[in-house]
Amino acid sequence: MELIKHFMTNFFNQLVYFLELNILHRADTIGWDDIVDILFLSLIFYFILKFIVQRRAARLFIGIIIVAIIMFISLLFNLEATSYVLKSFYQVGVIAIIIVFQPEIRAALEKIGNAPITIKSISSDNKSSSYATNSIGIIDKTACDLSESKTGAIIVIERETKLGEHIKTGTFINAQLSSQLLKNIFFNKAPLHDGAVILRNYRLYAAGCFLPLTANEDIDENMGTRHRAAIGISEVSDAVALVVTEETGNISICVDGELLHGFNQKSLRKELNKLLLPNNTKKTPNKNKNQKENQKED
Repeated sequence: MELIKHFMTNFFNQLVYFLELNILHRADTIGWDDIVDILFLSLIFYFILKFIVQRRAARLFIGIIIVAIIMFISLLFNLEATSYVLKSFYQVGVIAIIIVFQPEIRAALEKIGNAPITIKSISSDNKSSSYATNSIGIIDKTACDLSESKTGAIIVIERETKLGEHIKTGTFINAQLSSQLLKNIFFNKAPLHDGAVILRNYRLYAAGCFLPLTANEDIDENMGTRHRAAIGISEVSDAVALVVTEETGNISICVDGELLHGFNQKSLRKELNKLLLPNNTKKTPNKNKNQKENQKED
């Protein structure tokens, strides 16, 4: 008991000394530029944490934090051997972290450039809005028809992030969007029915495309390839992916790595309008709230 008390007393004394030496002693020299610098750095850390918290990198990040805490304690108590080993780990670990976090780092860098600055006239906005509304109606009707016939499909709607590298994996079409064309592509035994259709500017740009599967290990094990591909493309871009399940005919939407289930014709159009129309804010919908609304409408 005396040993524990001595350890705790020593720990707090060392901690107070550390804070006085590194924080309180320098408080008088802090200026406005230092405050802005701290706030800016805090904002960067906040967005980094927000980005990785729902990805597989979150578990690895927790491990790094634990190692950092152990290293801090070793420095606090002058544990030279432990400090030496952990410092060596961090010198090599930086490269290892970059390799392990490569998918997340790439996705983050891709998302940084998702909002180009554009100047549009009111008339062009109205025209694009009308065209988008008509196209959403076609997508909505087609998805419901495919759902009724239990025909599997995955339709990816490109937004700000260009999907050129994924378009190259399929067959280039660049045709006007129509319900008949979509149904023919996803018709069972059709040559391109297994891949994804990618829409660019609401034109059927390519079909039979291969998409990256999600690396998220927390998703349902029974989830099929189409759903995993939809989650995967939404993790590396801001695209909206619509999935029709072949076995059950269920319609799902995936955006920003979040998969939403249980849409009917009315709720599907409402969700697509919210995500795709120019005047609507692009936010990830609340999963629980969305499912409750769909159940009421059903």
